[in-house]
Amino acid sequence: MTEPLLRRGDEIEYETVAAADGLEKGVLIADDHGAPNFAIRRFVLEPGAEVPKHTNEVEHEQYVLAGEYTVGLEDEEYEVEAGDSLLIPAGAVHWYRNDGDEPGAFICAVPNGDDEIDLLE
Repeated sequence: MTEPLLRRGDEIEYETVAAADGLEKGVLIADDHGAPNFAIRRFVLEPGAEVPKHTNEVEHEQYVLAGEYTVGLEDEEYEVEAGDSLLIPAGAVHWYRNDGDEPGAFICAVPNGDDEIDLLE
């Protein structure tokens, strides 16, 4: 049986994402914390940061918390802002760019397991 858990914001450690300059990830809840099915992470996309075109083996559901930035999804570009949501299917080509002066932040939910990134550039 899964045990309830509360993690406070000051418990979350952020690390630089190797695939992109200016992107940090904090794992909020994942299998390491007892979550049986999904992980939720918080990402911060600094001003001027770009995440190259890539794919992942698992779907992503994202919710924009702060800032305004561009998300490329397959052949389309979208300007997103706080309150917007995205579904990025497994294997879909996607990328990010923050041309603004403020950091962008988003929550990303994924199934537990391998979330390996495959860079296309």
